[in-house]
Amino acid sequence: MSAPADSNRGLAAVAEAAKPAGRVLPPVHLWHPEHCGEIDILIRADGVWMHEGSPIGRPELVRLFSTVLRKDPDGYCLVTPVEKLSIKVDDLPFRAVTAERRGEAWAFTTDVGDTVEAGEDHPLIVETDPATGEPAPRIHIRADLWARVARSVFYELVEAATVERDRLTIRSGGVPFPLGPAGAGVA
Repeated sequence: MSAPADSNRGLAAVAEAAKPAGRVLPPVHLWHPEHCGEIDILIRADGVWMHEGSPIGRPELVRLFSTVLRKDPDGYCLVTPVEKLSIKVDDLPFRAVTAERRGEAWAFTTDVGDTVEAGEDHPLIVETDPATGEPAPRIHIRADLWARVARSVFYELVEAATVERDRLTIRSGGVPFPLGPAGAGVA
């Protein structure tokens, strides 16, 4: 389905629905509106949110949109109580841009301001690209939304890792998270 006749109206409606939420996330899992089509929003692999081919320059607007983002079986969408608009996501919707040790946990902060502690509820998973051997770390943020861990953050984790069962491993919230093989070095 193509974009609504006035995609700016849809964009404004999504932003307006997110405004009252502030730092509290709206209950998008409880909203089941009719699918209204697509809105020309793309979240690029580098984390830049684009609207109609141009970067969305206001971080507050990106944060607002991120609070009404949901991943459904048919893909990513922005959801309000009365509208559901599909968007495109090149990789994952968020980037984990910092990680800091907090006692026995690692806290990750995303490019849209969400912070989670890696643990049972927020696993850190490192997959490896079979063709390149490059690690592709990600951390669970909420529902079915994940953040790609920035390369610099991943290197911080590697520096802090210990070797367990021949794997570089960090622990957070009592849970071990393997980063990669100890002997091969992590790219």
